[in-house]
Amino acid sequence: MQPEWVLSCHELSFRWAEAPALSNISLDLQQGERLGVIGPNGAGKSTLLKLLAGLYPATQGEVLLCGQPIRYFNLRARARQLALLSQETEQPQAMTVTELMLLGLLPHKKLWQQNSKSDLIKLQQCLAQVGLTGKQQQQLTDLSGGELQRAQLGRVLMQGASVLLLDEPTNHLDIQFQHQLLQLISSLKLSLVASFHDLNLAASYCDRLLLLSNGVPVAIGTPAQVLTEPLISRVFGRPCLVDNNPFDGKPRLTFAPGVC
Repeated sequence: MQPEWVLSCHELSFRWAEAPALSNISLDLQQGERLGVIGPNGAGKSTLLKLLAGLYPATQGEVLLCGQPIRYFNLRARARQLALLSQETEQPQAMTVTELMLLGLLPHKKLWQQNSKSDLIKLQQCLAQVGLTGKQQQQLTDLSGGELQRAQLGRVLMQGASVLLLDEPTNHLDIQFQHQLLQLISSLKLSLVASFHDLNLAASYCDRLLLLSNGVPVAIGTPAQVLTEPLISRVFGRPCLVDNNPFDGKPRLTFAPGVC
């Protein structure tokens, strides 16, 4: 029996006016699967996430959400099933952490509808999950970069979507919260496509990895299949060694320091 894909695309391509940005991307995401997108700066990771979210029109191919073309979904219907946390997310100014996180409920509310008791219970749960219980009435302008990132993640969790698209979700976060965030997503059994700069984090928390270089897919597979010394050294332009992380047995990369 063929698995049910919650998000998929086949030979997806996108180009800016002056040049192609992504070419021939194919992927299928199962319910509860975590796919990491890796590659050097400018490889097309952020662009791919926006294509998958339906924010950019593909020049070739189509994105399917739960088996249906994503263009068939209006914005509210799409937001009930898919949530994007982008690096370019606008940061509201005169707003508290609580007010920001409650915005995640908008796809599920009518204009006149007030927040219910269960909504406020969910808010407290999400505040605890992102480690901001003591900051719920704090203004966003008073937060650190890492706290703001966690508040935005809390908004995404409040949205209740089953598919998450996260662009560098661990950016600005201390090591403790990097692991806490990714452990949380794993425990919630959410379907995830996330871009990573840290290859070792991607290896530890993703079921599969998609490696991009200059907008082209180089490899897709398990971390062990993708994170090989010849492949990573070639794509990132730096010699590396691959061994096993002693804590989880996943591939661990170490890049050569100095001039090679």
